Amino acid sequence: MKYFALTMTWAACLGFAVLSQADGHNGTAPAMLQYTEFNEIGNPADVLTVKEEASQALQSGEVRVRVLAAPINPSDLLQIAGQYGVEAILPAKAGSEGVGRVIEVAPEAAYLKVGQLVLILGGGTWRDEVVAPEAGFLPLPEMGPLSAEVIEQLGMSVVNPVTALLMLDSFVELSEGQWIVQSAANSAVGGYVIQLAKQRGIKTINVVRREGLDEELYAKGGDVVLIDGPDLAEQIAHATGGEPVALALDPVGGDTYTRLTNSLGVGGTIVAYGMLSGKAATLNTGMAIFKDIRNRSFWLAKWYESATLLEKQAAFGSIIPLIASRVLKANVDSRFSVADIKQAVTRAAQDGRNGKVLIVPNVQ
Repeated sequence: MKYFALTMTWAACLGFAVLSQADGHNGTAPAMLQYTEFNEIGNPADVLTVKEEASQALQSGEVRVRVLAAPINPSDLLQIAGQYGVEAILPAKAGSEGVGRVIEVAPEAAYLKVGQLVLILGGGTWRDEVVAPEAGFLPLPEMGPLSAEVIEQLGMSVVNPVTALLMLDSFVELSEGQWIVQSAANSAVGGYVIQLAKQRGIKTINVVRREGLDEELYAKGGDVVLIDGPDLAEQIAHATGGEPVALALDPVGGDTYTRLTNSLGVGGTIVAYGMLSGKAATLNTGMAIFKDIRNRSFWLAKWYESATLLEKQAAFGSIIPLIASRVLKANVDSRFSVADIKQAVTRAAQDGRNGKVLIVPNVQ
């Protein structure tokens, strides 16, 4: 995806080091390399195929990176299914983010070095290795030896934690002790919102659609966990003791969006960033007028297109150290090899998962 491409200037200005870090993975490239591709729009499990290719010689300025881990995000599945805001150009390589190790650089490469750990920013990450100009990779800072678990977490840092951070920072100036509410709180973004808000002393009401998630969300730092339903606004008012809710974050849409809007205090803001229910929301216009409700939206793709260099530096500068120090993390549900992509996307689309599905090329 073009909006993930970063310039060499950004990477250089971030001051990222190029020292090797232990990752517990075998860096030797296989004789034949596997990658995923889709040539038509449709159900991901039906249209994704696994292909093989021999390792190709590098062109001027290119870098070869062995993929260590790449998540399957809802946006990936939506784009393959033709339900996303950006149409895929067919044939298309799947996967929007990941982490890898540099295993070869062309002589003309300016700053990346063999052995360096990098984020893969140019898309097409569900594969054994990525070959691209070095602007398609973001070098990570020297952080000492990192476990395979932390490296997997870093592989999920480009999309969901940045989304959570920006939604907390961009719409309302939140103060310690204020309340926010979010739906789909057990999602990856929801987990990051809880952890980031907890650090700032912001109180979270976490709305989910099924029982049995309380313990996990409280362990992440959530203050209140509620089950979505017709009386959600009343549940929220009771949980806060009547204190106003300043911000609502909603990736569900439909009735959930309406209920979250109804729960906001005067001057409150609701941010839509998805439509998991597949249903349009309704809004009580009178209530929105009298309570001065702000309706906003967020799409990370647009932020990557329009954000300045300093804004991108600030976002990654906040996120990467928290992930590396294990302060910020997402649950991992399961791991699949590239060859098992159909099973992987099937699992990623299932309800009741407990975390992200990862593509890990060397998984046993």
